[in-house]
Amino acid sequence: MTIHKQTSHHWHVIGHDWAVDFLRNGMLNSRTRHAYLITGTRSVGKMTLAQNFAMALNCQHEDIAQRPCFQCKSCKSTLSGNNPDLIYSQVEESGRLKIDEVRRITRLLALRPYSSRYRVAIFDDFDMASPQSQDALLKTLEEPASYAVLILLAQSTDRILSTITSRSQLVPLRPVSLDIIQQELMLQGADEDRSDLIARLSSGRVGWALEALADEDVLAFRSDMLDMLRDIVASNRVERMKVSEQLSRKMGRDKPLLLYVLEIWQTYWRDVLLESYGSPVKPCNSDRKEEIRALVMRLDPQSAYAAMNATRDAFKALATNANVRLALDVLFLDYPGLK
Repeated sequence: MTIHKQTSHHWHVIGHDWAVDFLRNGMLNSRTRHAYLITGTRSVGKMTLAQNFAMALNCQHEDIAQRPCFQCKSCKSTLSGNNPDLIYSQVEESGRLKIDEVRRITRLLALRPYSSRYRVAIFDDFDMASPQSQDALLKTLEEPASYAVLILLAQSTDRILSTITSRSQLVPLRPVSLDIIQQELMLQGADEDRSDLIARLSSGRVGWALEALADEDVLAFRSDMLDMLRDIVASNRVERMKVSEQLSRKMGRDKPLLLYVLEIWQTYWRDVLLESYGSPVKPCNSDRKEEIRALVMRLDPQSAYAAMNATRDAFKALATNANVRLALDVLFLDYPGLK
């Protein structure tokens, strides 16, 4: 496989050239907005784009087209996490953004920049904020200071108030293509087989792919979760309820981690369904081909399809306020293999 590094910009952002060009053009034409809403699935690159944009806004390079330069004092302080004019929101352990935190940041945004053109605030997981917390941001959106820029990050706009979306510039990020992710992984030293596997598992999430390459524990955790799924399908009703109890106790307070587990299982059931229909599409979990083929010999396509839908329904339920133990109980009872 020939590796080509192709990009229309110098930002440290992979696979979202159109978004970078859009933000750069706004700067070049003096059309920087006071609020941006960057959406996309977890680890797709929202935070990386937001940080590069924040650096570009306050970069000290004379040529706007060269911002961020990554070399000036402002860029270096942003890279080191010590820029006093770049503010990050903090969330609770549950992932919720509290109203007090929103008010804290709006107070900081009202202050003039310490040493930059703009005071920039980045709100991660803003779709996890309650309507009351989102309301607390409205005054800042309606009457923004000339030097304040808000960057809101969310997986989608579904849970964000229309009063917020209507006052923000939407920047939707799509999953990055497999080829772009695979090429980036190979540029960073991965061989073709490993980069292909990680790229397929990433589902277009370049941040996850880079983390998986750098940290072996990422793929080890994924392997453990697939082993757990295999054991669940092979177990009886009592054993499944034990796993449900253990998993809800272990991950019940870490909703993002549990949702990540369900994402892993969703890709597996998709592979099973494709294999059951003899699809030529290469499976995401290409290192589990023999295991998937063995499972297909025991299941009909309808069972694989039902399992995939059950996993998706559990994900949707747990993404809201569903009871974790109950949602897992229902999911495991819906999985095939019970007699």
